[in-house]
Amino acid sequence: MMQLISLFQAQHWHITFASPAKQGEHKTDLRLLGIEEHSIKLNSGCFDQFIVQRQPQLVIFDRFMMEEQFGWRIEKFLPNTIRVLNTEDLHCLRSIRQALIKNYLKTEPKEIDLEDVSLLNRDELFKKMATTDLAKREIAAIFRCDLTLMISEFEMTLLQQQFQVPQQQLCYLPFLYSQEIYQAKGTPPFQARQHFMVIGNFRHDPNWDAVLWLKQTIWPRIRQQLPQAELHIYGAYPPPKATQLHNDKQGFKMKGWAPDAQQVIRQARVCLAPLRFGAGIKGKLAESMLCGTPSVTTSIGAESMQNLPNREWGGEISNNTESFAQAAIQLYREPVRWKKAQQTGFNLVQSRYMMPHSSQDALFQQLTKIIQQPESHRQTLFIGAMLNHHHHKSTQYMAQWIEAKNRGSNE
Repeated sequence: MMQLISLFQAQHWHITFASPAKQGEHKTDLRLLGIEEHSIKLNSGCFDQFIVQRQPQLVIFDRFMMEEQFGWRIEKFLPNTIRVLNTEDLHCLRSIRQALIKNYLKTEPKEIDLEDVSLLNRDELFKKMATTDLAKREIAAIFRCDLTLMISEFEMTLLQQQFQVPQQQLCYLPFLYSQEIYQAKGTPPFQARQHFMVIGNFRHDPNWDAVLWLKQTIWPRIRQQLPQAELHIYGAYPPPKATQLHNDKQGFKMKGWAPDAQQVIRQARVCLAPLRFGAGIKGKLAESMLCGTPSVTTSIGAESMQNLPNREWGGEISNNTESFAQAAIQLYREPVRWKKAQQTGFNLVQSRYMMPHSSQDALFQQLTKIIQQPESHRQTLFIGAMLNHHHHKSTQYMAQWIEAKNRGSNE
């Protein structure tokens, strides 16, 4: 989201940031960036007045739930405003992969090889996703919007080929980083680094599952061969069940929130990301490459982050406990292997995630075309128009009923 804000500011757009969420303790102060901030309410007519007063040319919904809540209001009061959905990742894809892993572990509770689970086959995933309410809600939101921002090429293809989303409704926009920022901080050499690290918000299910996999089977194997090494686990909002995993004797250390994520990544010798399910692309792995820290992850972790056809990675990719642990041990022990992985990571992130990037131009070209000719664009999107008509009417009546109920209870 901060990268999106930076892109629009670079185009000299005026930005208003509105959210119904409570402000978190680690929130960025957008006012320092000259961005107008507002708190908005769910199921309240005061939002209608809010948007009519501001008359935005374009509204970005952060995840499909926001489009469900506010999309019909934008369409009703500002029909010419362009509606853009920022997916971050496909929630329905992440959810079905989580269910597949859960079911697999019921039959094979002691061990898992991700290659035995249908996690990467689009046709198989589509068959399972298409039956879920979550997929129907999320894909419908994509159809209803003028444009949807996608960070994963795997998901772009899934939407176009399996879900039949028109190409002109999608825009590929991955993570984008400023090269100068990372070059200025430098990258410590192999000898100056020590220990393994993990980083990720604990409210995100894939991150918590990865920590459990490490604790139960992967880390004991690594620690057996590297008894002096430690695993430092960083992440915001660690619940008690996470902090209770801290064990000094095992070198398994729960560090909690990191004020400077880049600093802790640079200090580590190897980043571990044993993700058994998930979607999108992984910021922690992109930043590890930027910081010169080789990583060990899974096929899910590296999805849509490799260059074709060689599929090189700034570290190692492994899908089962034993090979994952051995790959981590080798990277940690062997300077030549480590240095090669570091350079591969630099090359990979340079080609895919550094600004300036062709995806920036593509985004504003698409937006300019839609803003200049909204009717022409929408005439090609009949499914979206149909879904807007039916869904927004039902959502409107439900929201108005909730608003009336709340007003009655307050009286």
